[in-house]
Amino acid sequence: MAPPTTQKALVVTEVGKPLSLVTDRPVPQPGPDQVLLRVTVTGFNPHDEKARGEGLFIAGNLPAVLTNDVTGTVVALGPGVTKYQIGDRVLSHPAFGLKTYPQNGLQEYATNDIGAGFKIPDSITDDEAATLPTNLIASLVGLFDGTAGLGIPAPWTEAAKTFDYKGATLLILGGGSNCGRFAVQLAKVAGIGTIVSVGGSEEELKGYGATKVLDRHGGDEAVLERIRKVVGDDLVYAFDAVNPPGGQLLGLNALSSSKKGKFARLVPTGPVDESKVVGKKGGFEVISVFGSSQAKPELSFAFWERAPEYLTSGQIKPLKFTVKQGLTAENANSVLDAYKNGERVQKTHIHI
Repeated sequence: MAPPTTQKALVVTEVGKPLSLVTDRPVPQPGPDQVLLRVTVTGFNPHDEKARGEGLFIAGNLPAVLTNDVTGTVVALGPGVTKYQIGDRVLSHPAFGLKTYPQNGLQEYATNDIGAGFKIPDSITDDEAATLPTNLIASLVGLFDGTAGLGIPAPWTEAAKTFDYKGATLLILGGGSNCGRFAVQLAKVAGIGTIVSVGGSEEELKGYGATKVLDRHGGDEAVLERIRKVVGDDLVYAFDAVNPPGGQLLGLNALSSSKKGKFARLVPTGPVDESKVVGKKGGFEVISVFGSSQAKPELSFAFWERAPEYLTSGQIKPLKFTVKQGLTAENANSVLDAYKNGERVQKTHIHI
């Protein structure tokens, strides 16, 4: 049966205002290398609240649909598409900033760029798959991209054949965050020898592959001392998954004083006060990471091809999540309000 021409959707009509339900939003049509999904699950992340509250990614292009973690069932194929068939369950990582938001999740139907996702294995639920896209790709780019990340070679690349993963050390600030959890797992997949996390559950993160989990409390000087007891003066790779610019000084000061270090942090963010980074005779580089599959297709699409095997083998483990039933303004706004109010929010999905 052909999909309808209009659908229900939750939209931002004015920045700073709650989402509202519309019932006449056009159903998008899949183009080349796209399929149309009947959305089953969509998940929230902190950037969705920044979009609603501050206009991040959406300002000037309203009304806008939010959420970039999506799963759905294929109901139509774009011209020439053979990767999927009607009825397949598919994970989708929507592109950021599209003017009509045809890929985002808070609607009944959404298009998917076939490279930005995968057919979900039978052993994986839609909810489990939906924990991956935004948080995992941010960490993937942050660790493995050569220009917008730390530049550690992705484990499937030619450069991986000569890279000393076992001898490498990676510091992850905010290992207990969703991005941090996936950063630990990706580092383990790559075979990095020393994976140090600041923050998070020691039992959980060691289960993901961390070799050392450090207490983040007690002030920067105390935490820095804990880090240096583990890494000495050899740290050249640090990834910050959570901190604003002021908090990023911890990771920068943990870098080696004699070797050039790389520090990757998630955007949006502001400048770091480099006058407070001391003793770095070898220099350092601050890299701002934008976790978009479509912005980094060579890296991200190659990962998505391998993701089903990583999931079924247990090398990548989905995150914990909670569920709200139904595409209602109340369900969506309650999650975004919790982010806005600084509450601790478990990864939350809406079942459309």
